[in-house]
Amino acid sequence: MTTMPFDLPDDDRELSPYTGFTRAHWEAVADGLLGAAWRWATPEGALLDLPGRPSGSGVRSDGLEGYARTFLAAGFRIAGAQGKDPHGWLDRYAGGLAAGTRTPGRDDAESWPLILDHHVQGQPMVESASVALGLSLTRPWLWDRLDGDVQDRAEKWLRGAITHTPAPNNWYLFPFMVASFLESVGRADAATGRAMQRALDLLEGWYEGDGWYRDGDGRAFDHYNGWALHLYPLLHAHLAGDRALSARVGPRLREHLEGFSLLFGGDGAPIHFGRSLTYRFAASAAVGIGAVTGHTPLSPGVSRRLISGNLRHFLDRGGVTDEGLLSLGWHGPHDATLQHYSGPASPYWASKGFVALLAGEDDPLWTATEEAAPVEGPDRVLALPAPGLLVQSTRADGIVRLHNHGSDHVRPFEGEQADQVDPHYARQAYSTHTGPTSRANAADNHLSVECAGVGSVRRRIHPLGAGHGDGWGWAASWHRPVFTSGPPMVPGLRVESVTVARGAYELRVHRVVGAPHGARVTLTGWATDALRSELVGLRGWEERDAVRAPQGTAYEPWVRVPRLSAGVEGTAVFAALASLGTDEGGGGVDGAVSDVAFAHDELTVSWADGARTVVSFEPVDVRHG
Repeated sequence: MTTMPFDLPDDDRELSPYTGFTRAHWEAVADGLLGAAWRWATPEGALLDLPGRPSGSGVRSDGLEGYARTFLAAGFRIAGAQGKDPHGWLDRYAGGLAAGTRTPGRDDAESWPLILDHHVQGQPMVESASVALGLSLTRPWLWDRLDGDVQDRAEKWLRGAITHTPAPNNWYLFPFMVASFLESVGRADAATGRAMQRALDLLEGWYEGDGWYRDGDGRAFDHYNGWALHLYPLLHAHLAGDRALSARVGPRLREHLEGFSLLFGGDGAPIHFGRSLTYRFAASAAVGIGAVTGHTPLSPGVSRRLISGNLRHFLDRGGVTDEGLLSLGWHGPHDATLQHYSGPASPYWASKGFVALLAGEDDPLWTATEEAAPVEGPDRVLALPAPGLLVQSTRADGIVRLHNHGSDHVRPFEGEQADQVDPHYARQAYSTHTGPTSRANAADNHLSVECAGVGSVRRRIHPLGAGHGDGWGWAASWHRPVFTSGPPMVPGLRVESVTVARGAYELRVHRVVGAPHGARVTLTGWATDALRSELVGLRGWEERDAVRAPQGTAYEPWVRVPRLSAGVEGTAVFAALASLGTDEGGGGVDGAVSDVAFAHDELTVSWADGARTVVSFEPVDVRHG
């Protein structure tokens, strides 16, 4: 456990038997993070220039990011306390707002960068939403007390988000939040109305079902669902009293949380999947806004177990530096977790986790006794057909696994270039206790076709279905292998992949179609050296070994990856059994399967406990009983 650089109250194991955390802990963490970040402010407080590598947007944009994202934490902290501000945060943010908007765009010590189109100078648009939301949350104690000229300057700067083009994804919710604030303070016009309607129209088109939105027109399903696509519309509806919008999007959040609440491990870790993972405990924002608005299937005790477990997971594992700053990484600094847009203040989008503080101190979220998290209940397998995901949790070790057969983050207008592969989407499985290996190392949880010695990657994913029954579930997809050098694709080559989960077991079936003479195929398992990772061939595989990944993962500095390999030509079906767990958790693969047979395009797996799984092709389907 890491020693905290700021003081926290003693654990309260009577009220919070699982985490020890109460509302007072959340307030103390917010105050500690704010105090540490403000040590790096410019003289008038417009920019917080935190130490670290700059983002692709540059140092000035990074300084604005430091102001805006910490303002979120201050806003939730103070609004939840009904305006009580014992540390004087609002005076600092008021001064920074006045200084940053005095001469925006100027290269001086305080001026904020202008908001332009996303492909020109877009990052300030992201931060404008945090500024607007901070002003909305603290309006009676900050905005309403500003001089009129400062209000006018702030409006002029914020309107840049409305008059410029966002990126074609969740970014449309940034001008939405700016417009929401401007309308709330009597500065509405046709432009604010258009910005809000445009965002809501896009949101409707991006809703895929099962409580999940696509992040844009492609098939990107990740943590942006919780900390953006659900959060912003419901925050607006909550703050503005928009009952119609709340009635429309609230039930979607409730359905989202039915599955998403299972994506937290027994140690509080969120599923390590998708981009922007350095935002850490922002992953709990969906749980928090659900508790605040009532749009949740979770009891208050379960909700607090999830959010406090998530917060404590990172506090206990090096997410905060000795200086009290959130580091760029996961548990601690970790370059492979980052993106080109990640800068020193980027991790402070974690401030969205503090949305839970909008529930007052007498709210059941804080007064109810903590209850067990979903992963701490019976083992579960849950299929989410709309996003093409399969969730598998085991109580004994607290591990949650996510099998990805539908989320690829390849935009509709993009080709499938191998050099653009993202390990946070391309792998076939992710968990709360392991991270993907880096692009420079052997890929974990990956089926690669090798032609002329060159391996393939998975880019665009085409779902083929998903379903679940009592204690088991499946999901399937297909993709065209894309090669890292030489010809990018082989004509007619495709891979169909099926995952069947039951207990701690993962039956992985792959049908390779159109493999040329001399091709080989490899399959890898979970990347870890601390946990038990097993991968055994059931059909088609010829060799078994392990490869090293010396760059490690976000969880471990050095890992091993189990691997199977075989030759392939034409069409062939391969089956393997994988497992991730602890020695105490059981689930070892030895003896789990008693027989495997293949006939008439159907693979039949007989389990040692008498169950039988049938995987069929043309079309892909799975039966179990």
